[in-house]
Amino acid sequence: MASFGEDLRRERIMRGIALEDITAVTKISQRHLIALEQERFRLLPGGILNKGIVRGYASALGLDPQDWTERYLRAYNASGQMIDDDRNWTAFASNVGKARILQREAIEMRLRWLGAILLLLVIAGVGFLILRYYGLRASWWNSLLPTEWFFDALRGAWDTVSGWVGHLAALFKH
Repeated sequence: MASFGEDLRRERIMRGIALEDITAVTKISQRHLIALEQERFRLLPGGILNKGIVRGYASALGLDPQDWTERYLRAYNASGQMIDDDRNWTAFASNVGKARILQREAIEMRLRWLGAILLLLVIAGVGFLILRYYGLRASWWNSLLPTEWFFDALRGAWDTVSGWVGHLAALFKH
């Protein structure tokens, strides 16, 4: 059995198809097609693009793309021209996919919690207003909206904070 590149070239010539025709159909650069036929794999773009080039080339010739991709991978691995980046390509692609899934799941989880918290706040607010409304109608609550006690609490908080600020200012003066 001949080498991958020779077999690919022989199939192309037997079908009477020129490299220019394959380039016109697949939009794959002629220099990449030549590099593939000559098994000069280092001249190819690398990674998953190489498989795409092989699939396109095989499809343009009417060959089985899956079979030729497998033959290419065997020839590529046996050639010793493998680039270090290509050795971990599948692991890298798998990690990128997992990272995207985890990121999407984290965003979805945050949105779910935010929605649950907002829903609880709305329920609490509506419950409070219903309680105040019925308390007002039954005459055991003075007004629907907080008035006096709310402003008294706000005034007390303001006095406390201003007292702390005054105390800190006095400490820094000495």
